[in-house]
Parts: sequence; structure tokens; C-alpha cells
Amino acid sequence: MLLVDDDPLISDSLSFVLEEDFQVLCTASRDETRALLRREPAVPNLALIDLGLPPDPHNPEGGFRLIEELLSLNPNMKVLVLSGQSEHRNMRHALSLGAVDFIPKPCDPELLKTRLNHQLMMLEAEQQPAPAAVQGDMLLGASGVMDQLREQIQRYADTPFPVLILGESGTGKELVAASLHRNSERAEQPLMTLNCAAFTPELLETQLFGHAKGAFTGANTAHAGFFETANSGSLFLDEIGDFPLNLQPKLLRVLENGEYYRLGETRQRTSGARIIAATNVDLQNEIHAGRFRQDLFHRLGVLSIEIPPLRYRGDDRLLLLDHFRAVYAPKVPPFRLDAAARDRWLAYSFPGNVRELRNIVIRLGAKFPDALVGLPELEMELDSSSETIDSASLNRLREQGFQLDTVLNQWEQRYIDAALRLSAGNLSEAARLLGVNRTTLYSKIQRLNKGSNEDHH
Repeated sequence: MLLVDDDPLISDSLSFVLEEDFQVLCTASRDETRALLRREPAVPNLALIDLGLPPDPHNPEGGFRLIEELLSLNPNMKVLVLSGQSEHRNMRHALSLGAVDFIPKPCDPELLKTRLNHQLMMLEAEQQPAPAAVQGDMLLGASGVMDQLREQIQRYADTPFPVLILGESGTGKELVAASLHRNSERAEQPLMTLNCAAFTPELLETQLFGHAKGAFTGANTAHAGFFETANSGSLFLDEIGDFPLNLQPKLLRVLENGEYYRLGETRQRTSGARIIAATNVDLQNEIHAGRFRQDLFHRLGVLSIEIPPLRYRGDDRLLLLDHFRAVYAPKVPPFRLDAAARDRWLAYSFPGNVRELRNIVIRLGAKFPDALVGLPELEMELDSSSETIDSASLNRLREQGFQLDTVLNQWEQRYIDAALRLSAGNLSEAARLLGVNRTTLYSKIQRLNKGSNEDHH
């Protein structure tokens, strides 16, 4: 597992506590983490990170960025946050980005081990074959936009042209790439996947194009790159927006005529691989910033597919809820949502998309196995600060008699009720969960109660 904390005392103490059960790799910053992962043969499946990291340890943004970077390298990684910056807004935002748990400092070592082992259990469950009821097309969804996506995949699957997959983080770009390959005549050939953000430019070059023996210090044998290994199959280049500028002409050459050279060789080689690329960044902005070649963009995007975000997929949110409950059922008895929680589930925009939905299912399953989950329990797992205004909200704005203060008061009351419920009525603990002081919370409760009493008169 990976441990990222800039406090050497905490890092050393946790390593000592955890090394009996885990092989621990320690770093103190995002830069150190990237350097370490580039040296490691495989990206870990488990990470425990602090939010406050250099160069600004008092700001959680460094930790938020690290969560996104780690999941771009390994989308299946279980990222847990262990941080003293445990304000509720930080918890919610970390979880919406894809973290699976948030543990405030200080933490009991045995509790920490339990939480880590639980995530390993979840990882094991994910790696098992899905139950028969949820096997088949893993691009799950019955919405119109998902039907259109499947039709587009079928149209593009057998063409020889590159395909550029666009979409927000967590929408399933790798699943679309796999579906393109599986539905093509290349299905019996390899599908090779390379994350462009995971390597230095030097390592990325040798990974893609290969190298000759003696091409550089340590190159004791010749090495075939991904273009060669893919043969006539498919090569999926994830995070193409991070492809190094100095290597882009070489990639462009392969796209134009299939030609490339191994590093250190003069013999021209030819690749028959079909290129599929994906990104969640705006490549036009990268072009204007001078970080991406326009001619490469046009070659990669001969055909493009945009994956719809989850907020546009309607009842697919319920279908995916059922799917992930079934996946984890052998390990965790599935929870159920009451009517109010179900309505909220359908109204929530899921800014982290399917990845966020899956992680919410994991957390609810761990906290409420075989139980009925209500609106207050569900609200504590949602990152409402990242939500966009959906069509239901827009319709409410058109209603006669809409009162913003009333709606805001209703949301405030829900969060206060949830915090009081989680804290068993302890006002100080509820205030800590909500990120306000005790006096402020008491005043809000008095104001909301007064408003409620006035409404009844």
C-alpha cells in the first residue's frame, strides 16, 4: 500500500503499525509520489493519504489533486484519506473525487487496520466474476443516451480509424475502449492499455516504441514496445492529454503511416494496431496553451465518442445501484433505500459519475448492512457542494410561489437533522460534523424551529 504524509513522525509511526499486515511505500508529497510510482513495476491497489501536502500543507487542494492523480493511474485503487483537515466539506469533496473513506486524525491504529482491510475485501469482491444477474454488457444503462452510445460504438468498432473518447472522470472511458475492441474484428488480437500520465517522457517512449539492447544505461536486453505487442489489435492510450509534447511527432507518424523506430535502432518497424485514446481535459485548451499539437488532435479525433455524465442518465442511477449492490452482496448484505432517499438518489448529480456512485454503495453497505437507509444517512455521503442544477431544480424555479429562503432552510434542516442523528444528539459533535461552532449551530436550530412554528400559526 501507499502512504503519503509530510509529517515524518506520523509516517514512521504508521509504517511501524501497518507493516505487519501491509507492504508500505512512504512518500511525503505529490512529486515524491509520482516519482515513486514511476519506479514501481505496478501501481498499488491501496493508498492512505493526507490532504495537507507540500508546498502548502494547510490547504487541502494538494490532497484533492493527488486523489485524482492516483485514480488516473489506477482507477481501481482504493484511496483512503487520513487527515486532520476533517471539516465536513473536505470529507464530502474527497469522497466525490473517488476516495472510498475519510478517517480524521488522530485515529486508533486498530480501527485504521480494520478500515484498510475492509477496502481490501471490497477490492477482492470487485475482482470476482459478477453474479449472473449482472453479467453481460458492462456498459450498463437503459437510458436513451446510453442506447446512443452503444449504437455509436457499434458503428465505429470495425473502422480502421483512431477513436478519441471524451468524458468526465469516472464515466467509464476504459469500458468504452474495451467495448470498441470487443465488438471489432480485432477482438482475438490483444487490447493493450497504457496510461500516458503514469510515466516520465523517457519511460513512456520505451514503453510505446520499445528499445534496442544497449540503447541506454541499464538496457541489457532488447524490449518490444506496446505498438509491437499489440500487433494488429488495439492500443488504448488513456490520459492522452498528458502525452509529452516532445513525443507527439513520433505518435503522429505512427497514426499517419504506422511507422516507428525502437529507441536505439535504425530499422523502421510498422504497427498495425488501431489507436483508441481518451481524455477528460479540453484538448483545444491544451492546443492554445502550446501543450498539444493541433495536427495530432485532428488525427486522433477522426472519430470521437463523448460519454454522457451520470446526471444525464436518469433511472440508470437506480440500475447501477442494483448492480453494485449485487456485486458486493457476497461480502456485505445489501442495504435498501427508503422512498425519500430513493428520490434524493435520483435527484443527485453524481459529480464523480459512476466511480462516485460505486464508492457511495460501498460506504453505505459497510455502514448499514441489510438495513433501510433514510434521507439523513444518505445525505451524509453526498457532495452537494459540487452539484450542478439539474432539470428538476430548473422546473421548481418555474413553479409559482417558489421561495429560495424556504428551499435553503429545508436543506439546512436536513443536514442538521442528519448531523444530530449521527452524533446521537450531541450538539458539539454535530457542530464539528457540520464545520460550524456550537453557538452557531444552536442559533440555526433556534431560527429554524421559530420559522417552523410561525408556519403552523
